[in-house]
Order: sequence, then C-alpha cells, then structure tokens
Amino acid sequence: MLAADDMAARRDLERDWVRQTIAQARYVPQIAKLILPPAPGTPKNWQLYRSRFIEPIRIKAGVKFWQDNQESLIRAEKETGVPAQIMVGIIGVETIYGQQMGSFRVIDALATLAFDFPASHPRALERSAFFKAELEQFLSLTQRTGVDPLTPRGSYAGAMGMPQFMPSAWARYAIDFDGDSRIDLSNSAADAIGSVASYLKAFKWQPGMPTHYPVRFDSDKPDLEPLLINDILPTLSVAKLQAHGAVLEDAALQHSGPLALVELQMGDAPPSYLLGTENFYAITRYNWSSYYAMAVIELGQEVARAMNP
Repeated sequence: MLAADDMAARRDLERDWVRQTIAQARYVPQIAKLILPPAPGTPKNWQLYRSRFIEPIRIKAGVKFWQDNQESLIRAEKETGVPAQIMVGIIGVETIYGQQMGSFRVIDALATLAFDFPASHPRALERSAFFKAELEQFLSLTQRTGVDPLTPRGSYAGAMGMPQFMPSAWARYAIDFDGDSRIDLSNSAADAIGSVASYLKAFKWQPGMPTHYPVRFDSDKPDLEPLLINDILPTLSVAKLQAHGAVLEDAALQHSGPLALVELQMGDAPPSYLLGTENFYAITRYNWSSYYAMAVIELGQEVARAMNP
C-alpha cells in the first residue's frame, strides 16, 4: 500500500483507486518460477533455439499475416526504413502473429514480480524495481485509456499484445497506425506493425544497413577474447577484427560503422560466429539476446522466401 500511495502521488492518480486495484492483484507462483534463469551450466544451443521459431506453422502464419497486412507493412517500411521482414519476424517470434499473446492477468504478473520477485535471482533487487516501474506505467496507461486494469492479459512478465510491449514501451513507442484514434496492439495488426517499426526507429535503425555479416578465422585457435568482451554492442572496426584473425568477406570489408563479434553457442558442438551491425544491436533492444535477434532475422527471411517461392 505504501508503494501504491507513492505511485498515485507520482502519476497524479486517485490514491484509493490505485490501492483498490493493487489489492486485487494476486501472487502467481508459476510466474515467479518462469522468471528465473536456466540452471547454471545449462549449455545454450542456437540450433535448438532456432527450431522453436523457424518452423512450418509459424512460417505459414507469417505468410498469411504478410498477405493480410501488406499495405501497413509497406507504409511502415517507407516511413521508418525498417524492412517488412523484420517487423514480420518480430511479431512472429513474439506471438505467432497474435495467436499466443499470453494468458496471465497483466496486473498479477507485474505485481508478483514487483513485490515478490524471487530472491534467488542474481539481480533480484534491480528486477523488482524494474517491475514496480512497469506496474506504475500499467496503472497510468489503463487509467488514461479507460481500460479496466484487471482485464488485460499478457505474458508472465506483463508484456502485452501482438508485439508483446511492456507498459513502458507501450507508453513511449506504441502508435495509432490504423487511424482510428486509439492504440490497440492486441486487435489491430496495423497498430502492432507501426509500433514495432516505431520502436526500432527509436533505437536508431539505419535504413539499408544489413543486420549482420558472415565471418571466419584464419587459425584453429583465434584470439577471440578481446573481440567478445563487449558482447553484442558494436565497438569493433574492420581493422581490429582483422588484427585478431577475423576474415571478412566483400560486403563486411566495406562496412564503415562499428561491428560486434556475436557468438552463437551450439551445445556441446563448437560455436558459430557472425558480425552484428548497429541494426542487429537495434533488434536486441527489443530482447537482449543475440539468439532472439537471429530468430527474428531468419524467420522474416523464411516468410519472405515463402511469399516469393
């Protein structure tokens, strides 16, 4: 209730309404379990991860989504420079084009993680503060739009709609793209498309720039540690990559901006590598994972191929 009073004061919301709303939230043990990271020592496996998203059902749904919403995709690409296949990839990875938008009450998910975040998580305090802020955004959003805060459903983390926007992302980046004077990310594919493009544009998507390039190394044991130190953040020049044994192909050699060496682990097999550009990094602002970004990119590519066999 102290948190409720604080949120009400900061957002100029009615104190009793905020208290009554939060009082109706319920702790969900399954949510607390789902938010925990995998057990230490669990190997990442790009091929296994990829197989969850690049599969016939999702590709077929992507083709229908693209065909049904071609006009919105073309307009969003023209206005923002974000390619249609990237928007299609994100919405497909997130919810299979609206088929799986989440079954948890958003108020329950956010309150569970705001007030009872699992203490065993390595970043419990930081994550709890994040979800308190998201709960505050959610209450402000529902009050402003006249939506019953007990009604919306979403993921176990409180993400909503076809593109699975957290409340803060909804407030900052969601747009009315179908022109009906309201933002509906659950039922309006146009709003979802426009909002995904708006999000990536805000994170400095650069029209015409590739997302990544292939790379190989000219020795069996290349000096990778200095190249991997900044993870997916692009900080490496072509010259630095070459100095550490990286072999780049024609298009990558011509790239003038910074690059990141991205490692995709393959379970017990040797990892694979690619060079991520600033556009690859922009996709990871949606979900902080190189595996996620590659799933988005490759699902979009496969849907585009299926559209034009």
